[in-house]
Parts: sequence; structure tokens; C-alpha cells
Amino acid sequence: MLPPNLARLYAKNRRDGARLLSSAVVITSIGLIRIDHPIGQVVAALGTMVCLYWWTCYRNLER
Repeated sequence: MLPPNLARLYAKNRRDGARLLSSAVVITSIGLIRIDHPIGQVVAALGTMVCLYWWTCYRNLER
């Protein structure tokens, strides 16, 4: 669990969470399109990590 004074890097409702997650998927797919370039590899790798983190946060939201 996060300490109480540390801000959470995710929304508190499912609608905003879905928006964040879909934005991360779009950015990741842009990185995957240019996977042959080093910057594309970095964007794809970071985007994948953010997507996985936000997906786990999204699953824990109630509404």
C-alpha cells in the first residue's frame, strides 16, 4: 500500500480511469509502430509499463 501522504497516480473513478488507460494504449501503440527506432522502443516500453500499472489500478476501482 502507498503511504497516506503519497499521491496516487491514477483517477478515483472508472470513467476517468478508462480515459487514462485508453490514452496510454494509444501512446504505446505509437511506440510500437516505430519499434525499429530507439525512441520508439523507449516509448513502447514505458507505455507498456504504464498500461500495466493503470490496468491493475483500474481493476481495483469500484465505480
